[in-house]
Amino acid sequence: MADTDGPRADRPAPRQPPRRTVTRVARRAVSGGPPTHAFGTRPRGSGLPPQVEHEVLDLALRTGEALLGTGAGVADVTVAMQRMTAGLGLTDCQVDITFNSITVSIDRVDGALTRVRVLDVRTSDYSRLAALLELVDDTASGRTGLAEALDRLDAIVGAPHPYRRWVVTLALGAMAAGVAVLLGGGWQVAVLAAGTTAVIDRSLRTLRRWGLPYLFQQALGSAIATLVALVLLWGVGRFGWDIEVLPPSLVVASGVVVLLAGLSLVGAAQDAISGFPVTAGARSYEVVLNTLGIVVGVGLVLDLGARLGVPLTMTDLDAFAPPLLVEVVAAAVVAGAWAVASYTRPRTVPLVALIGALGAGVSGVLTVAGAGPTMRAFVAALAVGVVAGLVARRRTAPAMVLTVAGITPMLPGLAIYGAMFTIVDTGNVLSGATLALRAVSIGLALAAGVSLGDFVARTSRAQADRWQEDLRRRARGVRI
Repeated sequence: MADTDGPRADRPAPRQPPRRTVTRVARRAVSGGPPTHAFGTRPRGSGLPPQVEHEVLDLALRTGEALLGTGAGVADVTVAMQRMTAGLGLTDCQVDITFNSITVSIDRVDGALTRVRVLDVRTSDYSRLAALLELVDDTASGRTGLAEALDRLDAIVGAPHPYRRWVVTLALGAMAAGVAVLLGGGWQVAVLAAGTTAVIDRSLRTLRRWGLPYLFQQALGSAIATLVALVLLWGVGRFGWDIEVLPPSLVVASGVVVLLAGLSLVGAAQDAISGFPVTAGARSYEVVLNTLGIVVGVGLVLDLGARLGVPLTMTDLDAFAPPLLVEVVAAAVVAGAWAVASYTRPRTVPLVALIGALGAGVSGVLTVAGAGPTMRAFVAALAVGVVAGLVARRRTAPAMVLTVAGITPMLPGLAIYGAMFTIVDTGNVLSGATLALRAVSIGLALAAGVSLGDFVARTSRAQADRWQEDLRRRARGVRI
């Protein structure tokens, strides 16, 4: 008898329970994708001989040191070193810069290879900076090999300056004269400011040869400028000089602004915006220390003047604002003079002057429209960054050189001077806090405008490589 309870061949298979469609859809809706940024990836060998790897790292370190020492920002140096090593076969190079030291490392199967180099001096040398950036571009694109790159680097670091040192002194004097006109002074103030700055520059050069720390150099320079203002104020009462023609506050401001660390403040802000907080903090401390030296010099001379019966007070410098056309011309002079003082190539100086005039023109138009100082600084720096980035693609000059020199007329040196003078004159730190905050906000606005302008220019010309994209990712932050 057949077993009627067992399975039969002609009986259909039992039906599977329906899958939970709603649960599956819900899980797919909330399940995440792959990580947006990879961590802890396996080391990949470059395939190059060990000796070649050492030479590539040595080239990158020396180039990074030269770039940082001639005025480049940390973000630009990091990208330049990574582009250079990638062009020579080291695509997984790690670069770390902490203000005065550079560390570069590559992962290998048999262990990491790390090199460190310490930076001794920072200065502004834009002719060598331009040559170094050209070397980086040629190496990254494969137009220059390792041996030729090493020879070119030796030639660049050993090349003489395009101008003699006395030309730099004259350029700094012309810059101070332009600042005096920007503040609303006449030709008398401009001439006196130029002469005072020339004396300060030669004096500080002597002190540097003696090895005097930079803090005391700043103190002596500001003391010379303030002493000239005291002599003018003394001459008003003794000889009846016209104080309207040579306002002492205007004279000392024109001489001291050249010493002020406005450019360092912008550089610190750029490092912070680019995602390098450690270096930004170190540069900010350097700004404070250098400004403190100026405070000491001004304070000593002010105390001396008060004891001699010649008290110097600060007048409202905003009351001396020049017409827009005069401001544009003066800004061109300031930018061009700073370019010469920073050893910019002669053919680049007129272009820098035009870009500086552009920034001043934009700022002046916004002033007429009623915009505040921070908004004026941001929009003007944005225009400078975009124009410099677009011009740089023709390899006329690096965008970095054009932007740095182009924003020089807009640096917050006057606001720093006003805060410093108020603190020294009143003895109350809080009294100068408003002007100090204004200086910081202007510096941040300039840095933000330049950074955004460079981003817009690179996007429009579609030249951002993987290293620049990594830098942008670092600046904007990454959500895992």
